[in-house]
Amino acid sequence: MTATEKREFLLEPENIEHLANLAGPFDAHLRQIELRLGVEIANRGNIFKVTGPAAEVKATEKLLRALYQEAGEETFDSEAIHLRLNEANVSHVASGGYEPQEVAIKVKRGTVRGRGPNQAGYLHAIATHDINFGIGPAGTGKTFLAVASAVEALNESRVQRLILVRPAVEAGEKLGFLPGDLSQKVDPYLRPLYDALYEMLGVEKVIKLLEKNVIEIAPLAYMRGRTLNDAFVILDEAQNTTIEQMKMFLTRIGYGSTAVVTGDLTQIDLPKHVKSGLKDGLEVLRGVEGISFTFFTSRDVVRHPLVAKIVQAYDARDGKDADAEQI
Repeated sequence: MTATEKREFLLEPENIEHLANLAGPFDAHLRQIELRLGVEIANRGNIFKVTGPAAEVKATEKLLRALYQEAGEETFDSEAIHLRLNEANVSHVASGGYEPQEVAIKVKRGTVRGRGPNQAGYLHAIATHDINFGIGPAGTGKTFLAVASAVEALNESRVQRLILVRPAVEAGEKLGFLPGDLSQKVDPYLRPLYDALYEMLGVEKVIKLLEKNVIEIAPLAYMRGRTLNDAFVILDEAQNTTIEQMKMFLTRIGYGSTAVVTGDLTQIDLPKHVKSGLKDGLEVLRGVEGISFTFFTSRDVVRHPLVAKIVQAYDARDGKDADAEQI
């Protein structure tokens, strides 16, 4: 366990406007720095106290002093703080063995927190990375927590809109045989995203935001040719993307946006000769700095207890099948 250090220092000369600019509305900028560096920041006027691992505490003090010097010349927002964190190259400092700060998300139903270390780490990764992958079996909270993070970002005006995307891939049934026009055909594939939004915001508010196009729910094919700025974008069921679709989606991400890609590699519905874009993305992007990967297992399932046992049973069967193929 990393030793905890406390450091107290003054930011001078004292200036109320500069301090307010540094801290942000409701201390949002300080919270952003806390999450990224894994420290706790407390202040009383221009007296600051930082608590955390020694290297992170030192980096935080240096960053706060630099920001305070700039606070009279520039009005900070979350994007500016994000850029300063990148310029300070804090990612390597914060890659040690510190405990991630707990992320608590307030939504209509109450407060959402990660259940267990994997979910807590997933929420922390989403708060501190622009592109995130959440991979694991059904019922582990991949989509639910991503939607909760998106709703919070919208409520706090960190993004201007939510874009929730799914590939419209048939799981044993053909789209052409479903009744209705195109939107009615793909709507059932997007239903889990609607359900999560209803739980977070309530049905009436979701309907209003959909009408205003603040929330957009669309098939993956609709993303081609777009650049998504100031948006929180979630690609659900990503195991059913092709390599080309995954590359297309990830290159849509614009300035001020956060993307979360979720999927379950054990439930691929693509033709057997087509490689999953999610599987390929993991192989290609694992070493890219700024992209987070969270892997869930049956131990993280938060649905009915039987769901975890079902996942384990199928995993055991699939493992035996793989061994038999190798013999």
